[in-house]
Amino acid sequence: MDVLRQLRVFYRERLHFLILSIVCLAAATAVGLITPNLLRKLIDDVILPMKFGEVPLLALTVLAVVCVKACLQFAHGFFGGRLGNYLAYRLRNACYEKLQFLSFRYYDTAKTGDLMSRLTGDLEAIRHFIGFGFAQLLNVFFMVVFGSIMMLSLNWQLTLVTLVTMPFLAAVAFKFEGRIHPAFQEMRQALSELTTTVQENVTGVRTVKSFAREPYEVDKFSGRNERYKNNQIYAAELWSKFFPAMEFLACACVAILLGVGGTLVINKQMTLGELVAFFSLIWYIIAPVWGLGFHINNYTQSKASGERVLEVLNQWIDVQDKPEARELNSAEVKGHIVFDHVTFAYGNKVPAVTDIHFEAKPGSVIGFLGGTGSGKSTIIQLLMRAYDVDEGSIRLDGTDIRELGVRSLRSQIAAVFQETFLFSSSIRGNIAYGLNEVTMEEVIRAAKLAKAHDFIMEMPEGYDTVVGERGMGLSGGQKQRIAIARALLMNPRILILDDATSAVDMETEHEIQTGFQEVMHGRTTLIIAHRISSLRHADQIIVMDEGRIVQQGTHEELIGMPGAYRDVYRIQYADYLAKAAGGEHQ
Repeated sequence: MDVLRQLRVFYRERLHFLILSIVCLAAATAVGLITPNLLRKLIDDVILPMKFGEVPLLALTVLAVVCVKACLQFAHGFFGGRLGNYLAYRLRNACYEKLQFLSFRYYDTAKTGDLMSRLTGDLEAIRHFIGFGFAQLLNVFFMVVFGSIMMLSLNWQLTLVTLVTMPFLAAVAFKFEGRIHPAFQEMRQALSELTTTVQENVTGVRTVKSFAREPYEVDKFSGRNERYKNNQIYAAELWSKFFPAMEFLACACVAILLGVGGTLVINKQMTLGELVAFFSLIWYIIAPVWGLGFHINNYTQSKASGERVLEVLNQWIDVQDKPEARELNSAEVKGHIVFDHVTFAYGNKVPAVTDIHFEAKPGSVIGFLGGTGSGKSTIIQLLMRAYDVDEGSIRLDGTDIRELGVRSLRSQIAAVFQETFLFSSSIRGNIAYGLNEVTMEEVIRAAKLAKAHDFIMEMPEGYDTVVGERGMGLSGGQKQRIAIARALLMNPRILILDDATSAVDMETEHEIQTGFQEVMHGRTTLIIAHRISSLRHADQIIVMDEGRIVQQGTHEELIGMPGAYRDVYRIQYADYLAKAAGGEHQ
């Protein structure tokens, strides 16, 4: 029950719904005990003495009991439903909000399909148990207690003899719970992996088809589907052992009742009506104990689901604001960035960057060049506080960014990444995503600066054209230009271009770079690029290798000294240099 106690904060304000649901169900159970008594009266006081004139009154009484019980059952369902839906609503909001603020470190290993499974199937299992299952499980206790009291009032000796198998029924039920809970945990995990497989396949369908890997994906899905099937079969095997044992014990209980009770009736120690009432009451007790396995099943499912949901809710946020974090005033931000001997490692503890030290003055343009894995993008992630540094510090206008509010810091930065992401929305909505209020004129101006306006106007509905999921239907270059427009519209103090023009041709890149000259003015700009042409006009170029700065200077300075920068320059401009050399010889 520890899981349910941890979830109580999400339904505490509607706890009265739970109480009302339980009270109504308990009252319905108590009212249901009137029926066996009416049955006893029908046999002993009406049928045997042949007083059939009382039948209509008994019939009306039964009808009244049924109506009252039905109303109480309705109230139980109403209050339980309100409670379950309120809980699900709050849990969904809490989980989604937590996912928004979890650090990048969590998403480095998280799987989308698994998270979707937790926010849908797992959350639904919790809703059903808190809303209805808990009251139903508690009602087992009510039915056993109320039924036992009624049976004891009729014949306590027969009650004790008849209920001799009850402890065995309970023992089997609890043993079953101990084995079925791990099975359901495994089943939930298998289902989340199955969901992840489908999600990854749909997301990467173009890659799958381009490499003709459909058979491989089918085999992978089949393997995980088989694991889920085997988990289901194992759970079914547990059920197949549980039900026969429970039925045997229940039938043994009934056999004892008929044998001993029949003897008492023959010996005139008990009336026939009392035996019939006893027979109804024994099922009043056996049925809930027998169904205890079903309620335990719901409980174990909700417990396993609750653990998975709480795992998200209790996840530690690596990057968060300090209590005294300072909020930035946009008008006062200058964009002076200093990396002061920064070292940082991801989860593998191998430093991604080591002893990084450089200064970006307000309004300057800093370029980064280096091979894959050299640490260029890590520097950008650290500046945006996707992660906190392990050693050293990063300062903005003289203040350590760890002393600033995360949202406040990021509101001063606009980034265009190499892997462009667009939402399933209109082009206008994607460009204006970073701002709450923006005019159409501002959207168009940003699109023109990004050289996106012309191709947008060629689309069927212009800026109102809805792009497919993740920008499907647009070319890589078109998506990248929309992303650039989105960043420019934010009017940031710090602009980050992480290989932002990699998906466009050289001519378009030149046009975009010309547009950048206007928007870069007065802003601190960090550019990561593989093309020298994107970096040569930077105020300072930093060359990185294996997480360290190996060269630093302007384009002219780096060209004039041996090293990685000059080697890349000669490779990229080989044809141009060859032609220039040929012209000199002529």
